[in-house]
Amino acid sequence: MREITVATVQMKPALGEVEDNLVKMSDFVSKIASQQKVDLIVFPELVTSGYELGVRFTEMAQRVPGPTVNLMAQRAADFGVYIAFGMVMKERVESILFNTAVLVGPDGELVGTYNKVHLHGEERMAFREGFRLPVFETDIGQIGLMLGWDLAFPEVARSMTLEGAELLCVLANWETSEIDEWRTYIKARAYENAVFVAAANRIGEDVTLNFGGESMIVGPRGKVHASLADEKDADSGAPREGYAVARIDLDEIRKCREEHQTLQTRQPTAYRALVKKY
Repeated sequence: MREITVATVQMKPALGEVEDNLVKMSDFVSKIASQQKVDLIVFPELVTSGYELGVRFTEMAQRVPGPTVNLMAQRAADFGVYIAFGMVMKERVESILFNTAVLVGPDGELVGTYNKVHLHGEERMAFREGFRLPVFETDIGQIGLMLGWDLAFPEVARSMTLEGAELLCVLANWETSEIDEWRTYIKARAYENAVFVAAANRIGEDVTLNFGGESMIVGPRGKVHASLADEKDADSGAPREGYAVARIDLDEIRKCREEHQTLQTRQPTAYRALVKKY
C-alpha cells in the first residue's frame, strides 16, 4: 500500500492583509501537523491576499521564491510536510502577474509552481494566463495543481492524469451560489480520471462575492473520504473555517483503472475536435 495523509484547509483570508493571512496559515499548519502525521496540506486559491483586489493585486504580488514562499517552505520543513497554497506571483517585469499555486516540500525547498490557465471573469484584467499543466514528482506521489475555474475544464485534469498525476490538488475561490457545480465537478474529475482529488475552497466574503467552502477529499471512484460540507455556523448557516483530513491509498488508482478500463479504452484519434477553437 502507498498510504499518505492529506489535509484540505477551509479558510477566510483577510482581504489585502498578507501578513495576517500568513500567520493564520502557519497556525493551521501547526495545528494540523501536531494532531497527526500528515504528508500534504492544501490551502485555497489566493489565500495570502484574498480575491477582490483589482489593481491592488500589484501591491500583493511577490516573486517566487520570495518572502511568502520562503516562510511557507520553512513551515513545511518545521513539520516535515508538503504544503500547496495560492498567491499572486509577479515576473521580473513588474506588470506581469499570475494567479499561482505553489508547492513546497518537507526539505524546505520549492517543488514547483503552476500559473492558472483558465482565468475567470475579472481575473482576466489582473492576471496573465498560464500555458503549462505541470505534474510534480514527489516522495509521496505524482501531484497536479489546479486553480479555481480550471476545475470546470475536463481537459486540465485529463492532461495531468495522462502525464502521471495520482493526486489532483484543487485550490479554489468558488462562490456559494455555484457550490453545487463545485461538488459535481470534483466528483466528476475523480471518476473520469480514476484519481484522488484534494479540494480546498475558501469561505467568507470579500467585497461583492461570497465563497462557499465544502472542501473535501475524494477517491478515484467518487468516495468522499473527508468533507467540510456539514461544517456550518449554527446561527447563520454559513460555512466555517476548518480542515478535512483523510488517509488515502494511492494503490487504489491502479486497481480502479484495471477494473474499469476508462483510460485504457480511450480513442484519442477520434478526439481531434478537442483542440479546435470554439
